[in-house]
Amino acid sequence: MTYTFRPKGVCSQEMRVEVDDQGVIQKMEVLGGCSGNLQGISALVAGMPAREAIDRLKGIRCGVKPTSCPDQFARGLESALKKQK
Repeated sequence: MTYTFRPKGVCSQEMRVEVDDQGVIQKMEVLGGCSGNLQGISALVAGMPAREAIDRLKGIRCGVKPTSCPDQFARGLESALKKQK
């Protein structure tokens, strides 16, 4: 299933993630934000269980901001998975 969400408080504008029936991330795409960093994060989470990605990325901050693109991804994915249940 593919989930799309709009992050808040960060440079990226939209995030899309495809999660298979076993809860494994197949693909992540981000519009806007720091291209190289977000491509790196996308490559790292591909093949990772969604729950593990949430646990690893949630709470990461960007400088003095209380959130970051990885944190927003984790929060958006967590919210999408809760709605799915």
